[in-house]
Amino acid sequence: MSARGPALGLLLLLLLLCPAQVFPQSCVWYGECGIASGDKRYNCEYSGPPKPLSKDGYDLVQELCPGLLFGNVSLCCDVQQLRTLKDSLQLPLQFLSRCPSCFYNLMNLFCELTCSPRQSQFLNVTETEEYVDPVTHENKTNVKELQYYVGESFANAMYNACRDVEAPSSNDKALGLLCGKEAAACNATNWIEYMFNKDNGQAPFTITPVFSDLPAHGMEPMNNATKGCAEPMDEVTGPCSCQDCSAVCGPRPQPPPPPVPWRIWGLDAMFVIMWATYMAFLLMFFGAIFAVWCYRKRYFVSEYTPIDSSIAFPINVSDTGEASCCEPLGAAFEGCLRRLFTRWGSFCVRNPGCVIFSSLAFIAACSSGLAFVRVTTSPVDLWSAPSSQARLEKEYFDTHFGPFFRTEQLIIQAPHTDVHTYEPYPSGSDVPFGPPLDRGILHQVLDLQTAIEHITASYNNETVTLQDICLAPLSPYNKNCTILSVLNYFQNSHSMLDHEIGDDFYTYADYHTHLLYCVRAPASLNDTSLLHDPCLGTFGGPVFPWLVLGGYDGQNYNNATALVMTFPVNNYYNDTEKLERAQAWEREFINFVKNYKNPNLTISFVAERSIEDELNRESNSDIVTVVTSYAVMFLYISLALGHIRSCSRLLVDSKVSLGIAGILIVLSSVACSLGIFSYAGVPLTLIVIEVIPFLVLAVGVDNIFILVQTYQRDERLEGETLDQQLGRVLGDVAPSMFLSSFSETVAFFLGALSVMPAVHTFSLFAGMAVLIDFLLQVTCFVSLLGLDAKRQENNRLDILCCVRGEDDAGPQASESCLFRFFRDAYSPLLLTAWMRPIVMAVFVGILSFSIAVLNKVEIGLDQSLSMPEDSYVTDYFRSLSQFLHAGPPVYFVVEEGLDYRSLRGQNLVCGGMGCNNDSLVQQLFDAAELDAYTRIGFAPSSWIDDYFDWVKPQSSCCRVHSGSGRFCNASVADPGCIRCRPLTPEGKQRPQGEDFMKFLPMFLSDNPNPKCGKGGHAAYGSAVNILGNDTGVGATYFMTYHTVLQTSADFIDAMRKARLIAANITQTMRQGGSNHRVFPYSVFYVFYEQYLTIVEDTVFNLCVSLGAIFLVTVVLLGCELWSAVLMCVTIAMILVNMFGVMWLWGISLNAVSLVNLVMSCGISVEFCAHITRAFTVSARGSRVARAEAALSHMGSSVFSGITLTKFGGIVVLAFAKSQIFQIFYFRMYLAMVFLGATHGLIFLPVLLSYIGPSVNKAKSLATQQHCRGTEREQLHF
Repeated sequence: MSARGPALGLLLLLLLLCPAQVFPQSCVWYGECGIASGDKRYNCEYSGPPKPLSKDGYDLVQELCPGLLFGNVSLCCDVQQLRTLKDSLQLPLQFLSRCPSCFYNLMNLFCELTCSPRQSQFLNVTETEEYVDPVTHENKTNVKELQYYVGESFANAMYNACRDVEAPSSNDKALGLLCGKEAAACNATNWIEYMFNKDNGQAPFTITPVFSDLPAHGMEPMNNATKGCAEPMDEVTGPCSCQDCSAVCGPRPQPPPPPVPWRIWGLDAMFVIMWATYMAFLLMFFGAIFAVWCYRKRYFVSEYTPIDSSIAFPINVSDTGEASCCEPLGAAFEGCLRRLFTRWGSFCVRNPGCVIFSSLAFIAACSSGLAFVRVTTSPVDLWSAPSSQARLEKEYFDTHFGPFFRTEQLIIQAPHTDVHTYEPYPSGSDVPFGPPLDRGILHQVLDLQTAIEHITASYNNETVTLQDICLAPLSPYNKNCTILSVLNYFQNSHSMLDHEIGDDFYTYADYHTHLLYCVRAPASLNDTSLLHDPCLGTFGGPVFPWLVLGGYDGQNYNNATALVMTFPVNNYYNDTEKLERAQAWEREFINFVKNYKNPNLTISFVAERSIEDELNRESNSDIVTVVTSYAVMFLYISLALGHIRSCSRLLVDSKVSLGIAGILIVLSSVACSLGIFSYAGVPLTLIVIEVIPFLVLAVGVDNIFILVQTYQRDERLEGETLDQQLGRVLGDVAPSMFLSSFSETVAFFLGALSVMPAVHTFSLFAGMAVLIDFLLQVTCFVSLLGLDAKRQENNRLDILCCVRGEDDAGPQASESCLFRFFRDAYSPLLLTAWMRPIVMAVFVGILSFSIAVLNKVEIGLDQSLSMPEDSYVTDYFRSLSQFLHAGPPVYFVVEEGLDYRSLRGQNLVCGGMGCNNDSLVQQLFDAAELDAYTRIGFAPSSWIDDYFDWVKPQSSCCRVHSGSGRFCNASVADPGCIRCRPLTPEGKQRPQGEDFMKFLPMFLSDNPNPKCGKGGHAAYGSAVNILGNDTGVGATYFMTYHTVLQTSADFIDAMRKARLIAANITQTMRQGGSNHRVFPYSVFYVFYEQYLTIVEDTVFNLCVSLGAIFLVTVVLLGCELWSAVLMCVTIAMILVNMFGVMWLWGISLNAVSLVNLVMSCGISVEFCAHITRAFTVSARGSRVARAEAALSHMGSSVFSGITLTKFGGIVVLAFAKSQIFQIFYFRMYLAMVFLGATHGLIFLPVLLSYIGPSVNKAKSLATQQHCRGTEREQLHF
């Protein structure tokens, strides 16, 4: 201790002798002097001590710089300087006051600059000029330029507190609007430099910031204490919100990892599994074949030795024995059907006049309903069920906010213009500009835009202009139409586009400078260059660069290779006349752009009505193709029905008239179906018109061929009359016709349970058409067949039935070449012992492959496929996917009922200070941070947060007249206008209760202006429903944008993710005590919602169809359960293989292809049902022989009736202009006919020969007795 004492004493002595430096309080200016520019003034130089502030300035100090309100309030500024400071801080206040800590630091920076009693420590005047006061004639000195020494720590802390603050109305960071650069390029240094640069239009003179934490050049930098954004300002004001301060948030949510592909040994698991399954099948199947071969070798000396019946029966032991209990029931049912149709056929032949007249009367009565037909062409009605979630949400949105606007859009390129380089003056890196941003090109585009604005249309003898129908958000104060165009950065003016500042040697600022600023701050009313031109669109809203520029990389908008010009047009909810006015203008718009010629521009465009117009044009352009397709099928049917025995009997044996009659019956059944449902008010769709005739023609022609060809092969029994013979023939084949037709009818009617409008409507019309077609065939056509047979017996010519031909013996039973081919060559070859295993192996292999790719079929419908190949819309779709950088807007709608007047209700949705960290706006903000996963591209625009900023007493936005109480816009200079809310701690809080509703209508009617950019009229005029008498808030929405969506998968995923986000918000709000739903709405949801459940809908529809076919088959085959199983298995294989073809041929799963799949299920019945029934009624000894008999008897009719008929018509569809026809009709029709024919005529007979049902002894006996003496006896026995 003794040693330490002298040392401490010496230290104290040194401190006393060398006191620390103390800066006296001293100013560098006081008061305002001469005019700098406009209404901005220089400050007067003053180097004396601070002066006491007059009492009338205390309120301003309390509002702006409360840290200086101490002692006698001696400052280096007077009251006028405080007023000027308040005015100059209005713009930052509107955007940064969301985060109190941020705004506190900013105010600290400006308060110290303007009024600090210690100014001389950190302000250094570098340039002055003399000034004579014109009033007092006093000599003063203007401060023209000075240096502001700012602590680097202070600058960085201020920037860190403000960098995350959002600007809800512009979907951007606030610093992107206040820094002169995009937010990502902004930092502490260039932000402060920008605010102090006189070229920004706000600073009256140049202030040069010098950043240092250490004293320099005798100056002590201003380094006041700062507040972090995560720190509360005081006991009343909390920290900034999570949205505005990342430090307040917890860990950012991470998207779930993408699903790991299912692989085995590095290969696709489905392929591996199905390959292994197929190999196992081959091993077991061929093992069984080999075992049977060994068994045969054991009993026979040689495999070529004939097998006699005594040895054959043990092999087919299941085919022998007594009849089971169900077999007599089946035989009785079969006999009942046969007798019923036999008697009915005889009646129709005996009474042709009565039957035909009754049929015609029935057709006329049903077809008369076509007078009430309504055709649905609206895409919404075609693809979205009225009760679907998306449709109900669309109705809710349209009712509360008005329908989504109609869009007219152009994508413009300049293919013959080169990239040019802009060299900023006086320094800076060269900036390349894309071809369409050449000034000459922009002038030409502006001419085009102006010409479009002046397009006129005529509707009901009235002239319609764009002004009459356009979206004008500030109307009636500002009637300028919303035009989303890069030219709106230049106020759609040629003179402003040519505006530049420079001299004879250099250009200091021109359109390049202005454009580079506007793409960073599209809501700015004054750019930072020497031009000082506004960026805000003439319609009162910002023009975001990602909406008007295309083909750029990252955020380098200057590299754009295309311009996007959009004209939003008002849509009208339940107002047909106004809607037709808009459509009339759109028609003229389309004609104008189609005929517009400019060699320097390439234009792709679309109007709201374009898709519907092109669909109609497509349908009309392909009428010739469709008619040709049906004509080919009709010609084939007419010629193929006849069986010409000799040239001399050509005109007698031909059945052209009968074929035409059969075709007319098919078409009549379609007309009846359309008429019946038109009576019921069910509207038609294009799919019904295009698909139903094809389906009914397949079913009807097949039945016609079976009936006619069976009659042609039949020999009349001794003593049998014509009506008895035709009745017997109908009794033989009608049960088979009834089986197929009734199966399809029930399947289609059950398919109408689908909620998909396209499938539902198709199923209704198809089921009715097939049913009526069958009824007309067993009535009218049988009578016509009887008349034709009488004509042929009387040797009268076909068509010219009044003319007799040469006398002959009359018609005789004969077999066609195709029938003989099937009986003598094809059937025996197919069912040989070596061919059958090959068939099984090939078809099971194809099935295995189809199952492997089942989950790889794409879902959706590429919208470009719905257009003709030569359509201008197709070109637009190509340009859209190539150039566009923003997806469609998405609105998160809060349904009516939430109490926005209460603090709890506000906290559930808002995103500013004091709001819940899981509020609606915050969750959408978090989703935008994960845009690659959520497909939400930007933070939402939030009316409630902008309203809170607008209504703050510190802001000059919300003012009312003290006398009348009417709202005063910020641009109104009237001393009678006072702030809406008092500048008290209570007044600074959010408005609640009556206060909330008192000022909200004012906010929603306020137009943005340079003194208040937060006016909500343009941005939120339609976003908030105000309840009657301004008593409350109804439904509201918060808008953002999806990311770029190009493929169907993108659109489907975007909708799915948006609904997931909305569901999570709804759940969070309910936990907070609110019982109101939030849902997302975008204009494309109604079209893509079907794809969320299309897999389930497909499985449901196909399973229902198969189940119906199975049940009907079991009943109509007389409880032949196993036969029904085998037939349904074959149809299921056809359907699965259809998916394999869809994957190979690039056909996606959507409503159109689902309709085709349901139809292929019906057509497959035609291919399979007749063969299966013929097998069950055959009484031959073995399954192979019965399969051969069934194929011989029915194969030729099925092949000629469906396969050949359809192939001719399908080939013609390949030449259709419509891509939908080429892909979904030509390709799928070809696939369904080919697969149906191969499975029905190759696979099914082989399958039946292996595991077909055993002989029904009761049926066999009944059939044997019935067929004795006819041609069928040889086939069945």
